[in-house]
Amino acid sequence: MTETGFEPNLSSFKACFQLLQAGTTQCGRDRHVENYSSGQQSVTGVTSVDDSNSYWRIRGKTATVCERGTPIKCGQPIRLTHVNTGRNLHSHHFTSPLSGNQEVSAFGEEGEGDYLDDWTVLCNGPYWVRDGEVRFKHSSTEVLLSVTGEQYGRPISGQKEVHGMAQPSQNNYWKAMEGIFMKPSELLKAEAHHAEL
Repeated sequence: MTETGFEPNLSSFKACFQLLQAGTTQCGRDRHVENYSSGQQSVTGVTSVDDSNSYWRIRGKTATVCERGTPIKCGQPIRLTHVNTGRNLHSHHFTSPLSGNQEVSAFGEEGEGDYLDDWTVLCNGPYWVRDGEVRFKHSSTEVLLSVTGEQYGRPISGQKEVHGMAQPSQNNYWKAMEGIFMKPSELLKAEAHHAEL
């Protein structure tokens, strides 16, 4: 706790972070070399936690502007934009190539895509706490962002398929790891101050 009584480690909009599957070392990553049958860019899991291609930025859902530093509420829809390519984490009714689950891809240009880029943050408590485990539920198709272990061959040998699963399991918990995190906004600090009165 800080001297103002405010918990500082909430995930917030405009943060840049590495997304790590909880309990493993699988980082969500956008790749340039492999396209799915849908024609969209693949998203894979890698074991290297120091891979600069594994960073994502949190943004408001499609057609929404969110002020930097605004904490993310549990149950709130967001977009995850890949830092290096500017494409959004995306899903749609295509079958993933290895597991037969729902395809998760990277879509759009410079952070602009469509409503299929929206994911709802599922967590405990009022806000997404930075070191807490969360799930991401696709807002349109309701699958959960997951990695179950299926590995690609060439040209992305050893990388794991990231896909959407209909059922909750240990394979769809995620944590925000290293990155650049914004300080929570003054609005939330004011809320915390008034709650203590």
